[in-house]
Amino acid sequence: MIDKTSPMPLYFQIEEAIKLKIEKGEWVSGSMISSEREFAEAYEVSRMTVRQAINNLVNDGYLTRRKGKGTFVSAKKIEQKLLGLTSFTEDMRSRGYRPASKLVSFQTINANQRLAKVLDITENHEVYEIKRVRLANDIPMAIETTFVPVDLIQLQEDHIKEGSLYSQVENAGFVIDYATQSLEASIAREAESEILEITKGAPVLLIERQTYLTTGKPLELVHSVYRGDRYKFMIDMKR
Repeated sequence: MIDKTSPMPLYFQIEEAIKLKIEKGEWVSGSMISSEREFAEAYEVSRMTVRQAINNLVNDGYLTRRKGKGTFVSAKKIEQKLLGLTSFTEDMRSRGYRPASKLVSFQTINANQRLAKVLDITENHEVYEIKRVRLANDIPMAIETTFVPVDLIQLQEDHIKEGSLYSQVENAGFVIDYATQSLEASIAREAESEILEITKGAPVLLIERQTYLTTGKPLELVHSVYRGDRYKFMIDMKR
């Protein structure tokens, strides 16, 4: 129960009570929690106070809202170490998840100035634009848009649907060398929230990766939007 005489805000006390239930395993991943009205009656507080606590827990990744269904206990976040260059498929399999991709679009476009610079090609040069939703155990984890020069490798839509782009590249005889990657925090826009099955304004991670072959030739530019409530990146640091 909460202590109304405590200097600690009521919404914070509710947050801590819910987090404790989750951390002790009383509320398991995927289970639906009580409604705001039920919480308000149980704790004898206003629904606005409960809403603030729930919103904070959603933003912190403890809870997940599903449109038209309710609020649920989130699954444990998938951790990825920022060491080594692996594909999404390889990452998920190494962690015991079942990876899958849903192809949104596969087309060729003319490179704009920035794409041309990053991929070391001329402006208006043809590049593949591949948009996919990446899933782990059928749960959407990220929206990924990949750009690859058309004259570097011939890609087939059916092959993209079936597996890893990196596997196709390596099977074609290329050797992937290294990548540079940037991460920044953002919030989900309406279209992204619908695809990722999260609420509009929920935290997301924006990731951009430039990958290079051993020849020094750029292979790809990738823009990704990852769910902040299901994914986190780890890095080991040594002094």
